[in-house]
Amino acid sequence: MATVRRADAVWQGDLLSGSGVVTAGSSRAFTELPVSWASRTEAPGGRTSPEELLAAAHASCFAMALSFGLANAKTPPRRLEVSAAVTFDRVDGGWRVVSSALTVRGQVPGLDAEGFRRAAEAAKDGCPISQALKGNVELSVQATLEP
Repeated sequence: MATVRRADAVWQGDLLSGSGVVTAGSSRAFTELPVSWASRTEAPGGRTSPEELLAAAHASCFAMALSFGLANAKTPPRRLEVSAAVTFDRVDGGWRVVSSALTVRGQVPGLDAEGFRRAAEAAKDGCPISQALKGNVELSVQATLEP
């Protein structure tokens, strides 16, 4: 069965001097987070950006996919710490998301570093957010196994 999640945005003003807010319409987990063009291209200044929200989506999706893959291999993780760094840059005179670099540190009893790296690569390739980005955004993962 398909699941639909919604987010809502309100924008006021022009691109460069205007600003807006974004709200998690389905869960209401966050409401009226401020966004602006400057928060995308300069310092955040207490505001979020579509790219930061994409990074959050990618990090959490990847963590779930990696946890699932490790558990299916009979090596469930004790803990995974995931970060996604999404890069927004000028390309051919326009702006676009060019990459999402995942970094994961994990505690996985019974697994060696190479097995963890392979599991992380598989999760990077298989998570639904990666699938949505694949072919348009450079994806990478750096995996470190901790004791």
